Amino acid sequence: MAARERISLMENWLFYGPNGQKKRVDLPHTWNNIDGQDGGNDYWRGCCVYELTFPCPAFDREKQAVYLEFQGVNASAEVEVNGAVLMHHDGGYSTFRGEVTGLLREENRLVVRVDNSINDRVYPQKADFTFYGGIYRQVSLLVVGKKHFDLDFYGGPGLQITPTLSGDTALVRVKSWANVETPRVEITLEDAQGQAVARGTGTDATLEIPQVHLWDGVDDPYLYTARLRLVEEGQVWDEMVSTFGVRTFRVDPGKGFFLNGRPYPLRGVSRHQDRKGLGNALLPEHHEEDMALIREMGANSIRLAHYQHDQYFYDLCDRYGMIVWAEIPYISHHMPQGRENTISQMKELIIQNYNHPSIVTWGLSNEITISTRDTVDMLDNHRVLNDLCHEMDPTRPTALACYAMCSPFNKSAHISDLVAWNLYLGWYVPGLFLNDWWISLFHRIYPKRCLGYSEYGCEGMPNLHASRPRREDHTEEYQAIYHEYLLACFQRHPYLWSTYVWNMFDFAADARDQGGEPGMNHKGLVTFDRRVKKDSFYLYKAWWSKDPFVHLCSRRYVDRPEAVTTVKVYSNQPRVRLYADGKLVGESAGKNHVFTFRVPLSGQVRLEAAAGTVKDSCTIRRVASPNPAYRLQKGKSKSQNWV
Repeated sequence: MAARERISLMENWLFYGPNGQKKRVDLPHTWNNIDGQDGGNDYWRGCCVYELTFPCPAFDREKQAVYLEFQGVNASAEVEVNGAVLMHHDGGYSTFRGEVTGLLREENRLVVRVDNSINDRVYPQKADFTFYGGIYRQVSLLVVGKKHFDLDFYGGPGLQITPTLSGDTALVRVKSWANVETPRVEITLEDAQGQAVARGTGTDATLEIPQVHLWDGVDDPYLYTARLRLVEEGQVWDEMVSTFGVRTFRVDPGKGFFLNGRPYPLRGVSRHQDRKGLGNALLPEHHEEDMALIREMGANSIRLAHYQHDQYFYDLCDRYGMIVWAEIPYISHHMPQGRENTISQMKELIIQNYNHPSIVTWGLSNEITISTRDTVDMLDNHRVLNDLCHEMDPTRPTALACYAMCSPFNKSAHISDLVAWNLYLGWYVPGLFLNDWWISLFHRIYPKRCLGYSEYGCEGMPNLHASRPRREDHTEEYQAIYHEYLLACFQRHPYLWSTYVWNMFDFAADARDQGGEPGMNHKGLVTFDRRVKKDSFYLYKAWWSKDPFVHLCSRRYVDRPEAVTTVKVYSNQPRVRLYADGKLVGESAGKNHVFTFRVPLSGQVRLEAAAGTVKDSCTIRRVASPNPAYRLQKGKSKSQNWV
C-alpha cells in the first residue's frame, strides 16, 4: 500500500498549434523552439491545445487516490479531464497537481489549454529572454494511498525539513502534513550509506544526529535522507522520501559569505533553461551536461535566473554542492494586476524547494525599476514579498537584483536582506575602472549593507576576432579582456557576498539583434549549443578550478595580418612555456592566471603551450590583410539591445 507509483504521460499527445497546425508530439515540447530564437521579437504567443487519451491506471478505488501532476507549463494552463475542468494554473515554472480519482474512466481524455499570450497578470511579460510556450517538463499520474501526505498545497511535497546545528549535533525538525485528522507519522533519518541515524514519530518532531556530517559546498556535499511513513491502524498508507543537508551560513557586509563558519566567497554563474533548437524543452541529460560544464569551470554557486528551475536541476545542485540563488520571474516591469501572481509564484518556489540545502536565498525581483512607473505599488509589492519570505522561511535571507541604472539610494534596493546589482560597466558604457569605483562607493555609503554582483558580462562571438579588441566589437578577445579585469576587480573587493557571470551559456532573447546572430544574447561563456567553450570559460577555470590545464587563447583567430602577434595563455599552473614550431619562445610566470608572449609570424606557425604534464596546441598563420569574416556585420534592426 505504501509504495507510490508514478506513471509517465509524455508520449503521443495531439497538439493544436499556431495557424491551425495539428500534429502528434512527445513531451517535453514548446512551440517556440524555432521562432523564439531567430530574432525579430515576433515569436508566436497565444493559446495552444494539447490532448491525450490514456487508459485508467490500475488502482484500488477504495484504498488509493490518483493525482495528475505537471512540473512546468508556460505560462497559464487550464486542465480538463473527460470534459470536466480540473484546475487552472498561472505561472510557467512551477509544479501543480490535482486529484483525478473521481474523474477517471476506462479510457480518458486529457485536454490542456496552454497560453503564453501577452497580459498584465502573469509574470514575466517583459524581459531579455524568450517566454517559450508549451508543456515543457514532466507530466505524470501519481497513485498514492487514499490517506496520504499532503499533495494539494502549492505543488509541495507536504514535508518541511529544517536542520540546525548545536556543536557537532544536528537538530533536525521534520514537519509533515497529511489528509487525515490525526496522522501518525514514523520518521527515519539515514546517512549517505542508508544506515539509520535517528528515528522519531509525529507531524512536528525534532530528531538529533550526533557527530553530524555537514553539507560543505563543492568540497563535500554530504546528503542525508528522511523517510516518512503515514501509519493508520497498523497499516502503512503512504511513504515519502527526501534528501537534506546540514549546513550553516551567514553573510557579513565586511567579509562576505561564510559556509559552516569559514569564508566561502560565492563565485558563480547565472543559467537560463534553454538550448538551440529545443527551447526550454530539456531532458535530464541536458541538465546534467550543464552541471558538468559549470563544475568543470570550478564555480561554487549558481543564480538560477529568472524563475523556478526544474527540480532535477535543484537536485543536481544539492548533489554537487552548488550554492543557489533561487528567484521568481518578477522582472523588468511591475504590473499592478500581477501582485497575486508574484505571491503565488513565491509561495510555490519556497514550498516546493524548502528542503534543498543548496538554496541560501530567495530572490524577490530582477531589474524591476527598468520600466516601472507606479513605484508606490511596486515598493509595497516588494515589502509584501519580503515579509512573506520571512514568514514562510526564517532560515534564509531575501535578495534583490537591481538594474544598472538603479541608484544606490533607490528605495527598492533597501527592502531585501541582501542586495546585488546587474552591472555591465565596460560593456554598455566605457570604463572598466568604473566597476572598482562603483563597488567602493556603495560600500563607503552603506558599509553595513551586504553587496553582490548579480549580473556582469560581455558579448563574445567565437567567430569574431581582433588583434586590438575594443568595447562593442563582440569579439572573443574583448570578452576575455573584460572578464580578466572583473575577476581581478572582485579580488580587490573581498567583501562582495556573491558574483555571478551573466551568463554561463548563450541563450535566446528574440528581441535582440547583436553579434551578427539575431534572437540571441551572446554573453555566455559557452555557446547556445554547448559545443564551444569560449576563451573566457578557460579564464574562469584558471581562477577557480584545481584541475591542472593550459589553454591557448584566440585559437579560432587563425588568419592574422601582423608580423609579430600576441599569444595569450590561460592556466592555473605557476609557470607556462610557449613553443612555436617546436622552438621555445619563452617561459612566463604570468599574472592573474594570464600568460602573454610575443611571437613572430611568417607563414603557418604551430603553437604549443606547456606547464608540467599539461599541454595545448593550435595553428595560426600570417595573411596579407585582415580577414573580413572576423569583423562584426551590423544587424538590420535599428535597436540592437532588447530594451
